[in-house]
Amino acid sequence: MGQFPLTLSRFITQSQATHPGGTGEFSSLLAQIGLVGKLIAQDLRRAGLISILGTTGEINVQGEPVKKLDEIANEIFLKVFRHGGLVCALASEEMEKPVLLPENWPQAKYLLLFDPLDGSSNTDCNMPLGAIFSVVMAPRKDRMPTEDDLVRKGTEQVAAGYLLYGSSTMLVYTVGQGAHGFTLEPEIGEYLLSHEQLHIPARGKVYGVNEGNYHKWATGTKKYVDYLKFQDKATGRPYSGRYSGCLVADVHRILLGGGLYLYPGEMDRPDGKLRLLYEANPLAWVVEQAGGRASTGTMRILDVEAKNLHQRVPLIIGSANDVRDAEKFIQGICEP
Repeated sequence: MGQFPLTLSRFITQSQATHPGGTGEFSSLLAQIGLVGKLIAQDLRRAGLISILGTTGEINVQGEPVKKLDEIANEIFLKVFRHGGLVCALASEEMEKPVLLPENWPQAKYLLLFDPLDGSSNTDCNMPLGAIFSVVMAPRKDRMPTEDDLVRKGTEQVAAGYLLYGSSTMLVYTVGQGAHGFTLEPEIGEYLLSHEQLHIPARGKVYGVNEGNYHKWATGTKKYVDYLKFQDKATGRPYSGRYSGCLVADVHRILLGGGLYLYPGEMDRPDGKLRLLYEANPLAWVVEQAGGRASTGTMRILDVEAKNLHQRVPLIIGSANDVRDAEKFIQGICEP
């Protein structure tokens, strides 16, 4: 009989043993994110049976219709971390303003930013969904955090990752020592280590992008996507198009098999659609820790200066060489 896979809690404990100054709080925080994943996965399994599909009739801060499951997932994050005592402020893609938790301060060291349900347009058709999280440290001990304290550059993250709800539920995270994936075993209610030290190939054969927006793209982006479709055995082209409408699912595919995902700037939206703090920064750090690359097309995502909670940014993310090629086309350096 083979060795039983490490559970999430055991893996974190063993990793923490290499840091003698660790207090265990960080391990508990990641365990709470795992709990969020279990609770949301439970609701998703029953979504079609308990009238939680569809929209609420409200519009979120991003100007998008609020799906019922968006609201439920957001509330699950808030409930778990409000009572966990480890976080003193939370910001969500679904909320205009952050939630401050003075009852957890000054003991709580962490601030949490999250997208509670990525790909919610997939909820009504039983396709993959996800959640994305980013953790930063509270910058000061002499006062409660403010909204400005949550607006931080990606290089200041101390943990980041995502939950993926597909044929199985997965938790993938990094704390700056590689990226690791865990799969929920529903029979025992534990996340088991399934992907230790993820490594994305330097080049892949898959690209993900919403080609329905082709007419809105800048010339360089159009040329690059056209280039991916031309046959050239020397460079492994053509690439296969794979796009699910769920950022987490598409990036997860790329993380495991290589290639790249694009949500570029558009003529009427040059800053892109994806949110820097809730989506681009955490996914960029995970992919970089697996040996990949994440870019706006002109600069590294993690070096983008954060200016406000709901800032948008173009995103090209995936295999390092593929992302570099895309940057050359976008910057007008390369022609097909």
